[in-house]
Amino acid sequence: MNTNNIILIGMPGAGKSTIGVVLAKKLGYTFIDSDLVIQEKEHMLLHEIISQKGLDGFNEVENKINAQLDVSHSIIATGGSVVYGKEAMQHLSSIGTIIYLCLPFDDLVKRLGDLEERGVSMRPEQTLLDLYRERTPLYEKYADITINCSDISIREIVGLIAKKLNK
Repeated sequence: MNTNNIILIGMPGAGKSTIGVVLAKKLGYTFIDSDLVIQEKEHMLLHEIISQKGLDGFNEVENKINAQLDVSHSIIATGGSVVYGKEAMQHLSSIGTIIYLCLPFDDLVKRLGDLEERGVSMRPEQTLLDLYRERTPLYEKYADITINCSDISIREIVGLIAKKLNK
């Protein structure tokens, strides 16, 4: 089992994919977006999976696919809801270092566009603030390293991550 991966977790809009690509280039790693892996394996877009299988069905698919990722020397940008999958998080913890890209709620609101179009997995009665409050303790629980991404550039975030990983 390889333990040399870097796994990025955090809310939608925190910058996991963007930062992941830049970090992969800097460190010479492969970049994997687990949402794209899910879409590829399911032959559907995220919002189509959610509308067809419901939220619980989507979370099951996400958990199963992330729990089976078999990669090495990779930066893995996960979907924001990956932390609901116990098996996925245990597996990801076992194959690398989990980094939580933390963003204050107000910053998140500014960054996010249409939540449905993004395939954000949330219940109809939930607000973004509800979701933020529900997920934050889970991100904190699973994180090996937390990076506050408020008011700093992508380059600075990547530098901070590299420094914390001694790379």
